[in-house]
Amino acid sequence: MATSSQRAWRAACPNCGAPVEFLSAASASAVCGFCRSTLVRDGESLRKIGVSAEVFDDFTPLTIGASGTYQGTSFMLVGRLQFGTDDGPWNEWHALFDNGRSGWLSEDNGRYVFAFDAPTPADAPRPERLQAGARVTVDGRPWAVASVVQAKLLAAQGELVQPPPADRAIVISDLRNTADEVATLEAIDAATLLWSIGKPVRLADLKMSGLREDVIGGGGGPGEKTIKAQSPPCPNCGAPLKITLATTQSVVCDSCKSVVDLSQGIGPDMAHYAQLNRMEPGIPLGRTGTLPIPSGAPALPWQVVGYMERMELMDGASDEAEAWREYLLYNRNEGFAFLVDTNEGWSVVRVLTGVPEVHGDQATWYGTRYQRRWTYTSENTYVLGEFYWKVEAQQRTQHQDYEGAASGHRAFLSMEHTPSETTWSAGESIPAAMVASVFGLAPAQAAQLQRGGGGGPPDLGSLVGPGRMITWPMLIILLIVVILLLAWCSHDPCSNERRAFGAYSAEYQQCKARSAAGTGSYYGTGGAWGGYSSGGGGHK
Repeated sequence: MATSSQRAWRAACPNCGAPVEFLSAASASAVCGFCRSTLVRDGESLRKIGVSAEVFDDFTPLTIGASGTYQGTSFMLVGRLQFGTDDGPWNEWHALFDNGRSGWLSEDNGRYVFAFDAPTPADAPRPERLQAGARVTVDGRPWAVASVVQAKLLAAQGELVQPPPADRAIVISDLRNTADEVATLEAIDAATLLWSIGKPVRLADLKMSGLREDVIGGGGGPGEKTIKAQSPPCPNCGAPLKITLATTQSVVCDSCKSVVDLSQGIGPDMAHYAQLNRMEPGIPLGRTGTLPIPSGAPALPWQVVGYMERMELMDGASDEAEAWREYLLYNRNEGFAFLVDTNEGWSVVRVLTGVPEVHGDQATWYGTRYQRRWTYTSENTYVLGEFYWKVEAQQRTQHQDYEGAASGHRAFLSMEHTPSETTWSAGESIPAAMVASVFGLAPAQAAQLQRGGGGGPPDLGSLVGPGRMITWPMLIILLIVVILLLAWCSHDPCSNERRAFGAYSAEYQQCKARSAAGTGSYYGTGGAWGGYSSGGGGHK
């Protein structure tokens, strides 16, 4: 038991008479578990100040009564605040420690953060004056603004530090620093500004017990959700949607491939966007592979739950656009990660809770130095599966990519920026052969993964010269042929696929097959790209 019952205080709910228990003398408010009345302590009794709405069941593994250990001290989850924005809801759980201290356990881009309230610094800015991507100084320390959102309290449960801010808009800004800390500024009203600071945590490290058994555990695979799947009808075609992830905000219909927005709840009027059907991903959705993410960490089962194709938008300085693929991976204890497939090879990527230290074109994160290589803008062009953020139509994302080396691997940092949020991710290269092996791909499927850094054409420098396969006169003839082929490429009906995915890609080979059959390229049909972008995910 994380919290001693000797500190408990109990009184009857003034609305329904049910017992309401406080485990902490410092808690000033609670929500009756029977009638949902919002109550405040008034001497030795309780006073009703309102009614809380019913909590939206988002299938979080956390629940009131779950307990664990953080920094050597036991805690119990005794209350919950559920906030919502246009991008969907999130939870902040009131954690009561054995030493009487209160903290907050919340979700952050598919991971978890443990935060504690602190006195608001004198130099703290109003969050409504901040913009995502800006740099600010708070409490004498530099911070990067990750997001600024306008939220509203949707519901409350259990025991709370203070009465919940119902029926009012709250402006919330997330700040991050190079110490891997997450700070939150909340403007409750014109006079009230709250400040908290947290660090990322792993549920496995918290050694939690009492988690929801309908979400974690049971008979499913070790990397899979085991909640009972929901199957509301697709608002576009009526086919049942398969929703199984705890934090799904967008899901793609298996039948018509429409992207359906779940952030405002499930119902017949769910917003959705149509997209054209494309080829299936190289790694099937639902497939589980065991990977160490990052390298050096224990190898854990990661399940493919989402898939997206992204395209760099061309500008005046570039004559070729790059495309790449991202597989969203899920592990029930670790949250989410990405498996990224580009023309330069494969990599595993996780979103950071903090931000690197950036000076000019160099960035430093946990002692590794990275050099900026690319700056560009992208759009999502095709998505499948489920996503923990709201996938929007025609939203563009600005990127800055950095490259370094860590533990013998090519290492990467990536900054993604939208008008509402800035996120940083860290990744490292992984051999294509390992990807094929851990996900159990057949030889024909595995061959399609060998592109970029893991495959491609042979090195001509090793083939040309005296005594080698190609002599210099032969090379001159080959160059003439190449020039003629380049001229012919302007008439290649699959030139878009070749430029985007490479001449050795499955997309280009399949397009050539379709062209030979008379069906042609899937580009150039006015809207085939779909125009979707993740925007980097949501804060909570």
